[in-house]
Amino acid sequence: MDTQGLNPAQLAAWVRLAAVLELLPAALDSQLRRDAGLTHFDYYVLAMLSEAPEHTLRMTALAEQVTATLARLSHVVQRLEGRGLLERFPCPEDRRATNARLTEAGWQKVLESAPGHVTTVRATVIDALTAEQVTQLGEITDAILHRLDPDGAKKSLYQRYDPPN
Repeated sequence: MDTQGLNPAQLAAWVRLAAVLELLPAALDSQLRRDAGLTHFDYYVLAMLSEAPEHTLRMTALAEQVTATLARLSHVVQRLEGRGLLERFPCPEDRRATNARLTEAGWQKVLESAPGHVTTVRATVIDALTAEQVTQLGEITDAILHRLDPDGAKKSLYQRYDPPN
């Protein structure tokens, strides 16, 4: 199989993107662990529940929202449940399914954690860019997401904050 290599500019851009993909999660994790006792993934799970109606989602829907396997999500949910931040219960519409619901303590944890998280996102990404670059970043990530999700099946994950057309 003959594959086309990357030219120097493409290689430099790719290596930088790969470095961001490695360094950014560690920066987000570090702040959340220090300030909130949460991993970034823990926070993401709690945040997705905080945005759901009645702060409740089926475990399968939550797994889709946070792009995790049910096994990984179950492990994290069990840990968060042990801390009193969420609870699991049988789904009233389908007793075979399990729902996860943010507890009052979980809601308070999201409210307390969000400002520090937003500050870190601003400091590491948003404030490093001009307004034009933020727009370009949106366009660049849309182009990549179109390749990763060509049929748009996961649009609800990444377009939920888009302004209405």
